[in-house]
Amino acid sequence: MTGGNASSLRTRLMHAEKPYSGRFRRPLFDRPAPLTRREVLSLTRERTQNPLTNMRELAWTSPGKLMIISLVLLISSVVVGWYSSDTLDDRTTTLENMIVQTEPLAEASQVLYSSLSIADAAANSAFISGGLEPPELRERYNDAVATAAHALIQSVSGAAMDNTEIRQDLTTLSAQIPVYTGLIESARINNRLGNPVGSAYLGEASNMMQEMILPAAERLYAERADAIGDSRTNFTNAPWGVYTALMLLLAAMIAAHLYVAKRSRRRFNLGLLVGIGCVLIGLLWLLVGGLLSVNSTANAENRGAVPLRELTQARILTQQARSDETLSLVRRGDQQELESGYAKAVAQIDTVLTDYREDERKDVAEDSVSDAIDALALWRDAHAAILERTNAGDFNGATAIAVGDNPDGSAAAYSRLDTALVDGITDTRNTFRDDINTARVVIGYAGLGIMLLGIAAGIAAFVGIFPRIREYR
Repeated sequence: MTGGNASSLRTRLMHAEKPYSGRFRRPLFDRPAPLTRREVLSLTRERTQNPLTNMRELAWTSPGKLMIISLVLLISSVVVGWYSSDTLDDRTTTLENMIVQTEPLAEASQVLYSSLSIADAAANSAFISGGLEPPELRERYNDAVATAAHALIQSVSGAAMDNTEIRQDLTTLSAQIPVYTGLIESARINNRLGNPVGSAYLGEASNMMQEMILPAAERLYAERADAIGDSRTNFTNAPWGVYTALMLLLAAMIAAHLYVAKRSRRRFNLGLLVGIGCVLIGLLWLLVGGLLSVNSTANAENRGAVPLRELTQARILTQQARSDETLSLVRRGDQQELESGYAKAVAQIDTVLTDYREDERKDVAEDSVSDAIDALALWRDAHAAILERTNAGDFNGATAIAVGDNPDGSAAAYSRLDTALVDGITDTRNTFRDDINTARVVIGYAGLGIMLLGIAAGIAAFVGIFPRIREYR
């Protein structure tokens, strides 16, 4: 019995040391106590309801830090690319609108004002010529009215109807120009018939032109000229916000590369190097394109917009002076006041042209300005002869000098001055448009290009860091 018991005990001990299902049986006293239901629920709740705790713990590990760096670089690159694209595309769109819409509207307003002044001066000249007016004066009047009508249509079609002042001025011009032309036709018919009432019609028409129509046209032109100035001023400075964003992104890329190289003990990370290269290319693209764009915009201001505005003002003053000169021969009772207006306008024209020629920065339309100065001197001499004949009572001689075809007369000098100013305005306008178009072209694709480079930089940085994260598995 004892031997049998010993054999049975030895058999049980041997079975306890043998493997069972691939594992060693653990003594009952060494096994952990099973978790209670409450402990299981508590542990499960803690792990499922506090993911931020787990994420915070992960963030302090090396792979967590690398993951955060890669995500930050990816998001920052996309945001910087989008911001750069939006800013540069806005500049490009504004420059394009300036060429397509803003500048043509300003030109139409200038043509409208000048054409109305030319029509008034031509009507006065035709009236004082007596009887049947010369065909060239009639043609000049008709052409001026037609040009003014076309310019008015352009101004209305491109007007911002939310601007109350512009809308009121356009309404005034649309309503009063037909009335003016009707009064001129009445004055013309009565003048042909020799009726004295013709001068009354002409005086009423001229008053309407000087007091209602031309002031509305001048306000319209000033509004459009200011619109060009406001848009241009916004782009004479570099886009510093985009430069700053790209520099910060480049610094972040370089810092990330240094950190990853230190942690992974690898000198170079291809993905981060590609990202740094993309940001550098975008920065250089912006640097070159931005500087060229700003330089072209500055040239557009100094060699285009400013001379254009000055020559346009000189032409407007020329039309005013011509209207005063011719109207003084019709309305002899107001001759002193009209003569004062003529002298003031001519003095302002001389100041504008002289300052223009002495300014070395204004190297556009120099020949036209010189011709205009010479023509203005001839006009002054001719006007002095008109005053001399008028004071002597020789109104027919004064009229012949004012509207005749004498090459030394007032009409020829005025026509030469107006032609020279038109040529100068054309040259400066072309210079302005060329420089603005250059500013638009050199930065035209920079927005899209930098956005694509930013996205590529973010993806390259993420791809470059991801293999280093996997190494910690």
